[in-house]
Amino acid sequence: MKLDRERTALVVVDVQEAFRKAIPDFDRVAEASATLVEGADALGLPIVVTEQYPKGLGSTVPEVAEHLPDSVRAVEKVRFSAAEADGFDLGGRGQALVCGIEAHVCVNQTVLDLLDAGLEVHVVADAVASRTGENRELGLHKAEQAGAVLTSVETALFELLRGSDAAEFKQVQALVK
Repeated sequence: MKLDRERTALVVVDVQEAFRKAIPDFDRVAEASATLVEGADALGLPIVVTEQYPKGLGSTVPEVAEHLPDSVRAVEKVRFSAAEADGFDLGGRGQALVCGIEAHVCVNQTVLDLLDAGLEVHVVADAVASRTGENRELGLHKAEQAGAVLTSVETALFELLRGSDAAEFKQVQALVK
């Protein structure tokens, strides 16, 4: 159940402007998601970013969007599960590293659908949030009970690196300092 950079894609779920005031630890989640985006980009992982009903909830926040590779465009959705969105594509990868908002709704349904599709899913616990702590914990618990692996930003990035001999080590290490 180790992350493998040749098999992993990053999924950033709905880190959007409208959630900024509703999520108590929004800034932490946005920063953690941005770190994951930068790390995934450095490691050459595919990155999928989704936006739930952007006309009403706004776009991906600048602190995340500014780190996205030019080739990445947000996948707009109205279904809660990102996996149901038109254009959602992990490029054939068998592992998904998932972060975003809200842990008990869109993140949860995305994780469950990816697991149902046979993917190995790792949920980045310090990069997910909900409007309440109870709902965040419930979402993480459901994901884990369903078979997802809970991880952290730093754990995931170093697991993908495998060692300090990786060409990207110093670049990724600088992201988590």
